[in-house]
Amino acid sequence: MNFSSCFELESSWTEILEETLKQPYLEKLADFIEHERQSGLAIYPSRELVFNAFNKTPFEKVNVVIMGQDPYHGAGQAHGLSFSVPKGVSLPPSLRNVYKELVSDLGIPTPTHGCLESWAEQGVLLLNATLTVRQDSPLSHHGQGWELFTDAVIEKLSQRTDPVIFVLWGKYAQEKCGTILHKKCFADGQEPLILTAPHPSPFSAYQGFFGCRHFSKINQLLLAAGKTPINWEI
Repeated sequence: MNFSSCFELESSWTEILEETLKQPYLEKLADFIEHERQSGLAIYPSRELVFNAFNKTPFEKVNVVIMGQDPYHGAGQAHGLSFSVPKGVSLPPSLRNVYKELVSDLGIPTPTHGCLESWAEQGVLLLNATLTVRQDSPLSHHGQGWELFTDAVIEKLSQRTDPVIFVLWGKYAQEKCGTILHKKCFADGQEPLILTAPHPSPFSAYQGFFGCRHFSKINQLLLAAGKTPINWEI
């Protein structure tokens, strides 16, 4: 099955990923996902939202990447943006902790919903390493090709002359992005803009995520680069 016929990708990303989109592994990935859906399995997010992060944040508008692992696997949760859930859906534990740090860092009101689309529309690419998942089965689409695709996305962003800030919460995000970003750094001598902290999961948030102040640090970096800071209020 042709990958591009299954998923609609925003035009700037289609252009920058032209060679990647021709890779045979993506056809195999499309076949795998289609087989999953036709088997009657619930696959999240819905087909039209798989590339929501890219469609909300075109390539040239990306200023920040917040890296996640795979979509939420509960009904109604995933809508193609890492850490985000649609309005009206209960906040997952990790997102609750993201909000605690957000409020502590910036002193803004506690958000009343979990939809992070306003961040995406300001240039925050909310990227998961794997873009689909089977209901109630975390990492069920791991190893099928998505990781290769998102590696290519990270590499293209790392090659921009206009630097992108990478926010890596947890070991997985740090390991996935570290090699690609530091390869770029060593190649041209430029330090990559990377913020790291433990994952906001309840299992690790108290090990250094709380108090990381990444939201204010991002805005300081954007201002230093002559860019507009993010309005983090939701």
